[in-house]
Amino acid sequence: MSVELRLLVWSAALALVQMVIAVGAAITQVGFLRLIGNRANLPGLTGWADRARRAQRNTLESLPIFAALVLVAQVAGKTNAATAFGAELFFWARLAYAPVYVIGVPGLRTALWGISFAGLLQVLLQLL
Repeated sequence: MSVELRLLVWSAALALVQMVIAVGAAITQVGFLRLIGNRANLPGLTGWADRARRAQRNTLESLPIFAALVLVAQVAGKTNAATAFGAELFFWARLAYAPVYVIGVPGLRTALWGISFAGLLQVLLQLL
């Protein structure tokens, strides 16, 4: 399996871990029974639970783009050192981004997002 595909799998695993953390955080604030109901009139999440939810949603926004780029590079036979580096930038920045967002470090969170975005661009540039 190529580096890019391996990092795509690990990125999906990261998204799953973030999902479990976000749900767990929501349960601590709202309660399990209210959360499994129809969710009408649920109070908004606050603090770290809200940040965990937003971090997870942000991952879900970027993961399909990363997947598309990696899969197209793989199918087109355009994987190389640059696409591997871009995939590594994306994955490691996203891995660091998640806890930094949940903890609430705004400047570092934005920098890590920018690094992950640069990783996406790195892969994209190899396809254009």
